[in-house]
Amino acid sequence: MTRLSADQKIQPHWWSKTLSGSILGLSLAFAFASIFAWYGPGGIEPSMKTQFNMWIISPIWLLVLSFSFLFKTGKKAFLYLSAANIVAYSIFLTLRWYL
Repeated sequence: MTRLSADQKIQPHWWSKTLSGSILGLSLAFAFASIFAWYGPGGIEPSMKTQFNMWIISPIWLLVLSFSFLFKTGKKAFLYLSAANIVAYSIFLTLRWYL
């Protein structure tokens, strides 16, 4: 079995991964919750749906935050989470424009 080189190992960029996961993860959780809230079954009207959306943000945010430490570097975490945010918000705004 061969050893991994320094480029192949997950780097311990704790601060950058934590900031990327917490800030961009929260905005990604907001994007997912808003897509479900506005375009899920029944639209925004059902009263129980607003409670579900309020409580689903935390598990999504913590899931993204915990997986942000699996990126190799903090820069990659920031780039990939930024790209995911751009995609999620563009889907939300596209649906908002056409529906």
